[in-house]
Amino acid sequence: MLVVTIGLTGCAKHVDTRVAGDDDAAIDAVTARLEELRAREQEDDLDCAEQCDVSAKTCATAEQLCGLVDRNADRDDLPPRCAKAREQCAGAGDGCTRCQAG
Repeated sequence: MLVVTIGLTGCAKHVDTRVAGDDDAAIDAVTARLEELRAREQEDDLDCAEQCDVSAKTCATAEQLCGLVDRNADRDDLPPRCAKAREQCAGAGDGCTRCQAG
């Protein structure tokens, strides 16, 4: 019993919390969120405030994705996803700007 107690209360070990599987799941979730925002942006019934809100959310989500991509710099498959997300941000921003100007 003493051995179990010592084992449970012993020194905590530092464990690297960056796990590729966790980042992959996060990247997939953020990518899905970007797709939802793209679909929302393409709806015809958005007023200007909603269009700009979608734009802001798109850009924040794109930067979240790019942060995850930066954490996995050794993977060649991820930078194009960041670039595509930033292009989506730019397009959403253009939509907001056109709405405000028009």
